Amino acid sequence: MNQLLAHINIGLLNAPIDDPMIADFADNLDKINAIAEAAPGFVWRLKDEDNNATSFNPYNNELIIVNISVWTNLEALKDYAYHTDHMAFFKRRHEWFLPLDKPHMCLWWTDSTEMPDADEGKNRLDHLWENGPSQFSFDFRTYNQFSN
Repeated sequence: MNQLLAHINIGLLNAPIDDPMIADFADNLDKINAIAEAAPGFVWRLKDEDNNATSFNPYNNELIIVNISVWTNLEALKDYAYHTDHMAFFKRRHEWFLPLDKPHMCLWWTDSTEMPDADEGKNRLDHLWENGPSQFSFDFRTYNQFSN
């Protein structure tokens, strides 16, 4: 089995996704998702019929949006996140998102035959919140402790 790196990040919107104050973010989701899909090391991402993941609601809160993706390795994920046009939107996150008092992302290993769903991502992130980093879920800082 080929081990892949799964990633979830969540954001707490400061207004519903269809609110005009979120429009610049929402209007660019297709662009940012296309950059991810074209990135070296990208394997898969959670998406709905609208080609994004904004309809998934594992936290039962329409203001919490999730993004789940799978990558061949951490370097590929970091390259996409910090060295593409994604970074310009990441720098503007305070325009659309409220700060969280808990980690907004986590990583875990998955095999190449099973892609995670929104509930699994939520469970992994909740586990990190409640238990700290472990083989079950970890973050960028603790990746080396749990790398395969």
